[in-house]
Parts: sequence; structure tokens; C-alpha cells
Amino acid sequence: MKPNIITTKPIVIVGLKANLSFITNGPGTAKLAKQFMPNRNQILNRIGTEKFSIQVYDQFDYSKMSPNTIFEKWVGVEVSNADRLPDNMEVLTIPSGQYAVFNYKGKPENFLEAWQYIHTTWLPNSEFKIDDRAHFEKLPEDYHPSNPITEEEVWVPVK
Repeated sequence: MKPNIITTKPIVIVGLKANLSFITNGPGTAKLAKQFMPNRNQILNRIGTEKFSIQVYDQFDYSKMSPNTIFEKWVGVEVSNADRLPDNMEVLTIPSGQYAVFNYKGKPENFLEAWQYIHTTWLPNSEFKIDDRAHFEKLPEDYHPSNPITEEEVWVPVK
């Protein structure tokens, strides 16, 4: 897996959030998605068709993480502005910065293996260090975790 290094402008997301841990991430994300997906078309000013699965960590440090590490999980879409929000939805602005963007294609159950490779092999052997911004995955419109093969972009903040 070799990433593209991309510098972003601020990314404005409208969606739903919850505090989860690595243990609760699977069912918690599924619950957020079930709440979000039927209402996503009410969101005005969308950019693109991708959905975002976002993790906001408090000082990300892979070596100190455990299955019980709590983070803020978001499910949402990118918008050009968030002037009018659907009921119960919130706004997250991801600051501009560099990202290492990996293309993942494989079984959903193998995603964790790819994520671990990025943080334990690629990152320590690269010229980059992790940055304290949101980590996220961009999912195509037709993404569904029950598909035998999924494709997504994994965005890791670097400096």
C-alpha cells in the first residue's frame, strides 16, 4: 500500500456523531449509519456523493491505544456550507492539512489489518509523523459493509 500525499482545504461535514471505542466501533458506526442514511438527502449544498466515516481522537498515539480507547465517531457528507441543517445533525470542520491517502480494496473484515499496517509499518518508515487532526474514510455512494469486497479511501493526517 502506497499512499498519495494530498493537502486539503478545510472540509465541512454535516452528519451525526457518537463517542465510541474500538470495541463498540462496529455496532456504534452501524447505528449511526442507520440513523444517518435515510436523512442524508435532506442535507443541502452537498459536495460529491461520498459518505465519510470519521474518527476524532484526543492526541492520537497508536502505541497507547487499547480496545477501550474512546474517540468521537462521525458519519456524514461533505458540504460547501452548513447554513441550514436537518434536525439532529451537526457540523464538523476538518482543518486543512496534509493527508496520506490509501486506497483500500478488500474484505471488510480485513480492513483492520490494513489500518494496522498503515500505523505500524508505513508511518514509522516514512518521512511523516501523525498529525492531530481527524482520521477518515471516504466511502463511495454504493458502499455497504455487507459487500464481500469493499473499496474506500483511508485518509491519515500527517505532517
